[in-house]
Amino acid sequence: MAVLVGTSGWQYRDWRGVLYPERLAQRRWLEHYGRRFATVENNGTFYRLPKAETFDSWRSQLPEGFSMAIKASRFLTHIKRLRDPAEPVERLMDVARRLGDRLGPVLMQLPPNLKADPGLLADCLDLFPSEVRVAVEPRDRSWWTDEVASVLSDHDAALCWADTRSRTETPLWRTASWGYLRLHEGTADPAPEYGDRALRSWCERLNRTWGEREDVHVYFNNDSGGAAVRNAFRFAELMRRTGAEVVSAQNR
Repeated sequence: MAVLVGTSGWQYRDWRGVLYPERLAQRRWLEHYGRRFATVENNGTFYRLPKAETFDSWRSQLPEGFSMAIKASRFLTHIKRLRDPAEPVERLMDVARRLGDRLGPVLMQLPPNLKADPGLLADCLDLFPSEVRVAVEPRDRSWWTDEVASVLSDHDAALCWADTRSRTETPLWRTASWGYLRLHEGTADPAPEYGDRALRSWCERLNRTWGEREDVHVYFNNDSGGAAVRNAFRFAELMRRTGAEVVSAQNR
């Protein structure tokens, strides 16, 4: 199993002195991040879809083999609520393609009050290019049905596994040939860190689920105070101890 470990975002001022040197200009943060991690989840694209030139700039700053996951725009998931998805999916992919081989999965995080509609989900997934991986993070329990699992499997779309305060928020379904895990908040001290016991439990779950030639994207979303950075490094170390391959930008 190949595991790509990173964080949800990279532009956090309190990461100075944790990941970024104190005097490093902010415009160079992504380049510096790419020397330490093989992947990042770009949450900024959820709030406002940047221009093509911004994607070009990101690509130029990232090393060969890097994978940038893109969070789908809230216009698609929260405003349109998956209805009439053709235009927002096309607009997203038109600019995301500028990342070239640095483009990783697209994450669709659904609103917590959006009830299950397998047909809408299938229609939306149909619009993504076949070579683009899509992970889906539903947040209402009505989505946990065999029909939804089948829609995801039919599209090789990963159910995004999610953890908050060391509790799984999703079924641990395997719906694709690859995996996607988001770790939102741990219970260790200082908050919102994850402790080794919680991290080891996720190492075990990934190893039980994924085979030697499959890959999993893992992102820490507990960004406060640099917790995500510390936890990502520690999780990568613990995964390596299990014999799993933890991907770096240099060996991707």
